[in-house]
Amino acid sequence: MNLSKKIFAIASLVLMTTAAAQAQTSDATSANAETVVLTKEQFDQLMQRLDKLEKAQQVQTDATTGATKLNTLDSIPEKKTKDFFAEAEKEPFEKFRFGGYGEILAQYMDYSPYRMNGNGKGASKQNRGEFSLPRFVLAFDYKFGKGWELSTEIEFEYGGTGTSIEAEYGEGIEYETEIEYGGEVALEQFHITKTFTPAARLRMGHMVVPVGITNAHHEPINFLGTTRPEGESTLIPCTWHETGIAFLGSYKGFNYEFMVVTGLDPYGFGSQNWIQDGSQGRIEIDKFSNPAMAARLEYETKFGLRAGLSGYYGPRTADNTERTSTTSSYGVNGAVGVATADLQYTANNVIARANFIYGWIQDADKINSLPSASKILGYPNDNVASQVMSYFVEVGFDVTKACGLDYSIIPFVRYEYYNSMYKVASGTAYDPRYNISLVTAGINYRPLPNLVIKADYTHRWVDYGNYNSENTVSLAVAYVGWFISK
Repeated sequence: MNLSKKIFAIASLVLMTTAAAQAQTSDATSANAETVVLTKEQFDQLMQRLDKLEKAQQVQTDATTGATKLNTLDSIPEKKTKDFFAEAEKEPFEKFRFGGYGEILAQYMDYSPYRMNGNGKGASKQNRGEFSLPRFVLAFDYKFGKGWELSTEIEFEYGGTGTSIEAEYGEGIEYETEIEYGGEVALEQFHITKTFTPAARLRMGHMVVPVGITNAHHEPINFLGTTRPEGESTLIPCTWHETGIAFLGSYKGFNYEFMVVTGLDPYGFGSQNWIQDGSQGRIEIDKFSNPAMAARLEYETKFGLRAGLSGYYGPRTADNTERTSTTSSYGVNGAVGVATADLQYTANNVIARANFIYGWIQDADKINSLPSASKILGYPNDNVASQVMSYFVEVGFDVTKACGLDYSIIPFVRYEYYNSMYKVASGTAYDPRYNISLVTAGINYRPLPNLVIKADYTHRWVDYGNYNSENTVSLAVAYVGWFISK
């Protein structure tokens, strides 16, 4: 407590002491009661009360700021409140808050969605347009007290649930009746966290797996394109969420998280999306027979640079399927590993991000030899690669902030490469049509810190131009915010 606050507190206590003395003094002695002289014993008691008040205030402040700054690894330190991504910070709250984020997306494409049609040229030329609602997320956080906090996120993808007909474009086109994926409602997060200190927190429940820069910072204002980076959101689940237990915290610029979560199902692995469809959930209750481990470490500097490393390891995915007798008879172990590294720089009106992903699967050849699973479960039923790779780099510059204006116009460019069949197991045919390079150029207009209008153009090369190229023009509106906070 600083000197001015102490003087104010002493004056307040003296006035209260004076008032009490006046109330206890008769009219005859009221003149003498107007002046109160504190004895040394009374003054010492007064200072002891001040020290107790100061300690209580400090404990309350530490608990509040600790819970606020470490609510998720998406937090941005207060020292960077003027940075471009500062609006992504979860605002302080005392008891509860309600908010969320969402995206609206319109796209024009000059190619058919039928790239794998076997004609030897890739996707044929076809002008088409799409309008979609990629996600609408409602978030609610509540503090029970004594360091206990509840956090939830419910995500509505593409308009919510409903029965629809889905077209699957492989070597031949197939139509399937889909109940879940015609529009999905998913419990993206539902966990309870106990904060012991800012450096030590324990979390239990359904939570985001922070592998890769997009999963760790998945809100739509955190990436410059109208869509999430294509390679990362193709190869691994995005947003990736699993059920389990985690230890996390923050210490001297380091943010860290280690978790044990439900593992993947190898029947969901495939050529185009690698392990993305391997998350459990097709059956009501997830298996925890052989859990996976995930971890992330971030370091943030004072000059706007953030570096991150993350990894995932599932030692035996064969135990997580409904057909364990089949995977056992085929000798499938199916270990999965993913390693990522990422950088972000947000200072001097520059926004730069980069991410690298490498993944591998044990026994890919044995997984590919498994009998086809039931179509009712929506498994891809095609070959999976033993190794995959993806990386991207994007750079933007806030031209209006550089001119001192209170809104942002940010032109940017992004280059990506990914290959969902980077290396294949013996006996599996390599398909070069999964070897993708793309460049995206666009602009972000941010009239408010938490609202953005995006437009961009993407040119995609398939196997370095050996197949027909693909072009996309996109327009998106996205927001993030807390609507109520008390």
